[in-house]
Amino acid sequence: MKLSVITDEIADDLQTALQVARAFDIDRVELRTLWGVNIAQADEALLQRAKSLLQDYGIGVCSLATPVFKTNLFGAGERGPMHAAQEADLAAQLPMLQRCLETAAFFDAPLIRIFAFWRAGALTPERETQILGWLERAIPYAEQAGVMLGLENEHSCQVGTGAELAQVLGKLNSPVVVGVWDPGNAFVLGESAQDGFAAAQPYIRHIHIKDALRQPDGSLRWVVVGEGEIGYREHFRQIARSGYTGYLALETHARIEGLTQAEVSRQCLHAMQQLIQHATGGN
Repeated sequence: MKLSVITDEIADDLQTALQVARAFDIDRVELRTLWGVNIAQADEALLQRAKSLLQDYGIGVCSLATPVFKTNLFGAGERGPMHAAQEADLAAQLPMLQRCLETAAFFDAPLIRIFAFWRAGALTPERETQILGWLERAIPYAEQAGVMLGLENEHSCQVGTGAELAQVLGKLNSPVVVGVWDPGNAFVLGESAQDGFAAAQPYIRHIHIKDALRQPDGSLRWVVVGEGEIGYREHFRQIARSGYTGYLALETHARIEGLTQAEVSRQCLHAMQQLIQHATGGN
């Protein structure tokens, strides 16, 4: 298991984020927005500026957190955060995918994150069939680019739990479409980290980390990793036992009054280091 972070969770300014990443000996980061511009809309000049900074810090890119397939397929339903991206209709999704795959190649990133459309209720057989159809259309793009598509379980999307992730990827059965596991998103929908990971583990190639407490009214409060209810001490042990050797990318989310996101992210990264050492038998 290797430590990583989604840079814009530290700061909109990439250099600030890379300074924090370097302090924690992170060798690869995940990109989502660059100076407030979503990776899917970044122009060549902005991408080159980012690449130059990454080279200066000696840090690579493990994943692009794209908004591909964060759009409406099943009628009115939930909407989730777009992280500075403009929501695009179905006709724009495959061209966006192609652009994001080209950007991944530019950064030598092995994986881009994708989704399973806005959530509109249960994952029925009919909805599953439609999702599989779109993923099958995406596969040739990924194969040609030599980049994996990482389907994330996102609570505002139709695949929101580890069980749903396993259900879809098990039927797709493609080596280029893999799982991005997010126990925080599963927690929103009431699935435990241990159960969700056990279901999706054969497909997982990338992991996001955030922690939360459920409030009396049912809402969530995002907190420093290890201080919430997800149970990362045991979950990291479970991940280690599975043989997973990929990245654990912090998606901070927590807010602490009086602290910058960089400072909160440092607290989270320090906690993750301690938890990883404990899980893997380190001191």
